[in-house]
Amino acid sequence: MARFDLALDQQEYEALTERVLGAVFEVSNTLGAGFLEKVYERALVRELGLRGIRTAVQAPLAVSYKGYAVGEYFVDILVEDVLMVELKCVERLANEHTAQCLNYLRASGLSVCLLVNFQRAKVEWRRIPSNKQEWPRMNVAGVGCGLHHHLRITLHRKESSFG
Repeated sequence: MARFDLALDQQEYEALTERVLGAVFEVSNTLGAGFLEKVYERALVRELGLRGIRTAVQAPLAVSYKGYAVGEYFVDILVEDVLMVELKCVERLANEHTAQCLNYLRASGLSVCLLVNFQRAKVEWRRIPSNKQEWPRMNVAGVGCGLHHHLRITLHRKESSFG
């Protein structure tokens, strides 16, 4: 499995996450809803670049089983080699989307994935942690519209389907 080193401390990591979410809200406010996922991906990569944030698009993650390569995932956007962003354009985020993020996190060794849904007028997002000890604790998710976004706190339970 591909493994990345987390080179940021907690404050730097949270600051990067906030900067990425600011870019997400800017893209949502500018484009609105209704485009294909690829359009939002390109716009978000452009916005992150304008903000001086380094990205890799469709970053490959190798999956191995007992030393044998069995597959490959492609992360929509890898930010600064430490933060994963998975984009969706669906009516509502579902457990399958969270499971996809958890698989990506497991394959990469990273600790957080931002799951972003551009389908609605106000962008929907979730912070998905890889650390199972974090699941019973409060986890931030939100619906945003620019700088004045509304947060809602949700509880995530450890489910057997996530390993």
